[in-house]
Amino acid sequence: MNRRKILIGAALVIIGLPVALVLITAVSVSVLNRTNGAIISSGQKREYLLYVPRSYDRAKPTPLVISMHGAMNWPAFQMNLTQWNKAADEHGFIVVYPAGTGTGLKTWFMDGARTPSRMPDVKFISELIDTLEATYNIDPTRIYANGMSNGGGMAFVLSCTLSHRIAAIGAVSAAQSLPWIWCADSTPVPMIAFHGTADPIVPYNGGKVWIAPEPFPSVPAWAANWAQRNRCGPSPVESVVARNVTRAEYTNCADDATVVLYAVQGGGHQWPGGKPMPEWLVGRTSNSIDATSLMWAFFLQHRLARK
Repeated sequence: MNRRKILIGAALVIIGLPVALVLITAVSVSVLNRTNGAIISSGQKREYLLYVPRSYDRAKPTPLVISMHGAMNWPAFQMNLTQWNKAADEHGFIVVYPAGTGTGLKTWFMDGARTPSRMPDVKFISELIDTLEATYNIDPTRIYANGMSNGGGMAFVLSCTLSHRIAAIGAVSAAQSLPWIWCADSTPVPMIAFHGTADPIVPYNGGKVWIAPEPFPSVPAWAANWAQRNRCGPSPVESVVARNVTRAEYTNCADDATVVLYAVQGGGHQWPGGKPMPEWLVGRTSNSIDATSLMWAFFLQHRLARK
């Protein structure tokens, strides 16, 4: 039985899943994959998990945080991993965890290189925002998107396709393999990223790994390219924020669209400060920083300009 569990976990890593713990413990995905909302987008039923804090006041425009799960994952796992609900209670914003596509386990597909604005997942996120705006008093200048792994790659896609709606982006252990020339939108979009230097799924220094068909870029180079897009100064301001965490911030950016990268020394494919995933599978997590809290503080600094 133990050998079977290990083989299942290994197979899931091959297809980009950093959450094999769920199947390893033989828990039913149909039970864990709970959602409380759905819309029809591109002719398909698309689900999401919405959290509205008790402090929500219809009379006040409220920020919206969109948090996207990793490959072969689901909204409730992202919710438990990141603890965004706790932050929503403390700071008074609404958070939604949309589901990617697939039966049971979900994935974000980024295969619309020719017509990125028509990508089904992009259309779904845009229509999800429309749906929530129709029901809640969402502040259109304070809508933020973030994601883990494959969801972090999807956050990059949204920065290139919905920059008129998304005020800032957050990415943790982002599985980003699209070339920068794919992003035709030069609109500056603030971005904060977190990545472990010992990530076995998406290597910090980039390169080809056996779990993905295309090589991943160097994470520092990816951040530098984002800074170039935002027309920031060429050299980041570097600092040490914890014993095993360094921070690089690109400043003097157009529209104050700063770019920040936190590097967790020895960190794995994990959400810093979040619920740990199995270390034997995805490497070590770090509690030296809390990615969710730092991300929210970063989001607070950025709003879309009113048109």
